[in-house]
Amino acid sequence: MASQPHPSPFLISRLLLLLALAATSHAGSIAVYWGQYTDEGTLADTCSTGLYSYVNIAFLNDFGNNQTPSLNLAGHCNPAAGTCTSLTSDIQSCQSKGVKVLLSLGGATGSYSLSSAADAQNVASYLWDKFLGGSSSSRPLGTAVLDGIDFDIEQGSADNYDVLAKALSQFSSQGKKVYLSAAPQCPYPDKHLNTALQTGLFDYVWIQFYNNKGCDYSSGNINNLSISWSQWTSGVTATNIFLGVPASTAAAGSGYIPPNVLTSQVLPVVKTSSKYGGIMVWNRYFDEMSNYSATVKSSV
Repeated sequence: MASQPHPSPFLISRLLLLLALAATSHAGSIAVYWGQYTDEGTLADTCSTGLYSYVNIAFLNDFGNNQTPSLNLAGHCNPAAGTCTSLTSDIQSCQSKGVKVLLSLGGATGSYSLSSAADAQNVASYLWDKFLGGSSSSRPLGTAVLDGIDFDIEQGSADNYDVLAKALSQFSSQGKKVYLSAAPQCPYPDKHLNTALQTGLFDYVWIQFYNNKGCDYSSGNINNLSISWSQWTSGVTATNIFLGVPASTAAAGSGYIPPNVLTSQVLPVVKTSSKYGGIMVWNRYFDEMSNYSATVKSSV
């Protein structure tokens, strides 16, 4: 009988790599930002798609420094006139479907900073009473109780966001857990959120791998992204770390990853981390236009 040919060392090593990837990778979820484009549809409709596990309402972009906090929801409703209370039923609809709804602080524009530890404590109390499990005669989004707070801090000082995170986390002892998430830029460490992230209190960290040419995807090259992802997953204490991506070339100045590249090249790399939680998509408007999440969801 003729002897069977032995597989080459290359094929063996390739097989072992594929087996290792399969063993360490796991299914993830999709987070999305909603609130900055009127044409993106309602919050309830966003959750009804079944695409998302987390929706960040964007943004509370004026807060701190002894100013009155205010929402900017880009025409969905008028916070000053009190019409955003109509979102209560949408929020509750999302939550009934198992979608966590968080309020995002900050954004690229606005007036926000935390001038002192006491200021951070005051902001935490405001968020608790106005949006979370506390009580107030005036709640901007109505009686619905949000699941948590997202930190999308992109300007100003990094001071006292760690104090804010600690103060918010302490409210979890009063009943419903207050989830904390953060959206740092991909250069590590993030200059606005590093101190806050080092508290280890954040449940979800969705890193913005866009508008940062030193670490986002570019022209078929995933090396910079891979290096940055490794820095983040080894340097930050969080159970779930997400790859933040723009939903189209129009959604960001750089970093767009075509769906086929995301599924075939990028996800196999980032999924090797036990901290992989999924992807974050900026934002619902562009996602609706491009069907990005719908295209990649089965691979996430």
